Amino acid sequence: MRILSISSQSDLKSLMQHINVDPYGIKIMLPKAQYRLLKINSLSSVSANILKQEMLSLGGDVALARQALTGKVKKTNCLVMGSLSQLGSLGLKLNRQPFGLERLSRELLSTLNNYQRSAFQLKAGNYRINLGDRSCIMGIVNVTGDSFSGDGLLSLNLEGVVEYAMRLIKDGADIIDIGGESNRPGSKRVSVKEEASRVIPVIKKLCKKIKTPISIDTSKPEIAKMALDCGASIVNDISGLRNLKMAKVVASFKAAVVVMHMLKEPYSMQRNPKYKSLIDDISGYLKSAVEKAQGSGIDKDSIIIDPGIGFGKTLAHNLEILKRLKEFKSLGKPILIGTSRKSFIGKVLNNGAQERLFGSIASCVCARRNAANIFRVHDVKETREALAITDNIQR
Repeated sequence: MRILSISSQSDLKSLMQHINVDPYGIKIMLPKAQYRLLKINSLSSVSANILKQEMLSLGGDVALARQALTGKVKKTNCLVMGSLSQLGSLGLKLNRQPFGLERLSRELLSTLNNYQRSAFQLKAGNYRINLGDRSCIMGIVNVTGDSFSGDGLLSLNLEGVVEYAMRLIKDGADIIDIGGESNRPGSKRVSVKEEASRVIPVIKKLCKKIKTPISIDTSKPEIAKMALDCGASIVNDISGLRNLKMAKVVASFKAAVVVMHMLKEPYSMQRNPKYKSLIDDISGYLKSAVEKAQGSGIDKDSIIIDPGIGFGKTLAHNLEILKRLKEFKSLGKPILIGTSRKSFIGKVLNNGAQERLFGSIASCVCARRNAANIFRVHDVKETREALAITDNIQR
């Protein structure tokens, strides 16, 4: 006798098939064997009490504030506990209830579907990138002079930068991410003219040599438009579409976009960053950004989310994001993670940016186990090999 550590639906299904469970029985029992803990924020106490009674009737439960049970507070956060089968039945029961529970029913069922999703086909211009069983590597090309990790390529000539990018592709990069403005803590912005002079010639020349998707790392709509005009197909926007012009540019080119969470601006983001509730705050920000993207005409299958490791986060914040990364699956979008050589790794290991290879790889493996799809890294070959092992174990 042993307790099993099986969480994926496919592994559970395989186990049932192995012991010769009837196919119809598998279909019925799969949702019963998968347990979920669902958090709902700021629900009215009336609705929360109805929710609790309905879940109790299905064999699950709902944890809520003690004062909500006695009617002393108007709103409460809730933790809904039950199997997928119970939660699905709850969604159907709530659909017939008043007090806004009908809308909650739709959101609950949508969240469950999003969380179960493990494969995506990303639409990026003319490219279709399959994200699922295999990790996707985004190789970093920083055409800057002040990169935090010391990898700025501004001192190289055009041929040298292009050669560097092509070497990343040979090492296994699935996407090349080109940036011309440093976003390290305390950095200052460069002009549109300066940024364009750094990245546009590289994109033009690279597009003639490779068939690999190119991402432009910028928060300036003008730079994004020039890059997409030259053949880039993804915009990596650290500002999370705060500028609506960016969303319209991305939509007009049918490009993909990475929407990232960042607290404040790069020059001020690390000045005592604070959150009411870290994962709730980031998730809410990303949900709004996704809605903004889709509302601006960006295809729903062209949106990537990034919780923004190191962008307005302390060491503890970064570690918590990696530990709870799977919670962002509720948004139903592929997850990009960028931990490579970042300072939180240096704080844990007490080393410099050029000595963080093993720490960076460990963080990527952890992120992959917690549902990340795309990994923005400096050390492509080493990360690719580590994630290939991780992918095969998970499969």
